[in-house]
Amino acid sequence: MSANTIEINRQRHRFDGRESVWLFGYGSLIFKADFPYLERRPASIEGWARRFWQGSHDHRGTVESPGRVVTLIEQPGVTCRGMAYRISPEVFDHLDVREKNGYLRFTTPLTFDSGEQVEGLVYIATPENTAFLGPAHERDIARQIADAHGPSGPNDEYLLRLADSLRELADEDAHVFGIEHYLRNPD
Repeated sequence: MSANTIEINRQRHRFDGRESVWLFGYGSLIFKADFPYLERRPASIEGWARRFWQGSHDHRGTVESPGRVVTLIEQPGVTCRGMAYRISPEVFDHLDVREKNGYLRFTTPLTFDSGEQVEGLVYIATPENTAFLGPAHERDIARQIADAHGPSGPNDEYLLRLADSLRELADEDAHVFGIEHYLRNPD
């Protein structure tokens, strides 16, 4: 699959007659809401783990030196915390471009902190996309992140802002915090 998924996503979901849709963010969407939203609430999804396994050559790196950003990997029994946004469907015109580097929209049940559940959408970069980098030791991921810089800024800024945002959500993400540890202590 091509890394550019804009047109694929525009064909995946129709929003006819819908005034709003819930979107789940688990990476930069937690701390960088550069789009209008109607409501924002902490939420979680079940059976998915956040991993720095997706390459970024359009935001946090370049084609020659890709950065790493998060995607979701299926993992039974795991809960991924993040932020849910209720948005109007036309916001996807912006989000599909923002998430174009290999991310596809999928439906998912969201659970809010109150226990209420709704159906929403989430962007996931699957292993079939050409920008997928896959697993590596957290130390190696930290090194790659430390060296990467793209049009949206340094890759380490993305990691550090995500780690801080997860702490604010009271989420103990060992993968993210392990990479953060190696980034701050490279020796």
